[in-house]
Amino acid sequence: MPQDLPPTGGYEPIQYKRNLPARGFRPSYYLFAMGGIMAFGFYKVGKGIREQNELAREKMWSRIHLIPLLQAEEDRDLVRKHFADQAREKALLGTETSAYNGDRFVRPTFAVTPQHVTK
Repeated sequence: MPQDLPPTGGYEPIQYKRNLPARGFRPSYYLFAMGGIMAFGFYKVGKGIREQNELAREKMWSRIHLIPLLQAEEDRDLVRKHFADQAREKALLGTETSAYNGDRFVRPTFAVTPQHVTK
């Protein structure tokens, strides 16, 4: 009995792959889209940081310009409190009092002299 041999020229190729279309875009398109979105995000973050720096600078200068006004208000308040204290003291004691025992000025009894006197 003769052996079966392949036909001359060989068998036809067997289709073992499925011919399905690729889903979505090429990976390079996704990579470029992601890079574009990230570049836009970095741009917006940079603009936001610049805006925050500008607002902080404006806040600092506004506080610097308000310092004299706030200091004057504090000074007026302290003067008002001082005069109120003096009036309360005069009402309680009858006369204005002094922190010193008398009105006489006494020159201090100590003096600073140099250690080495050269003539």
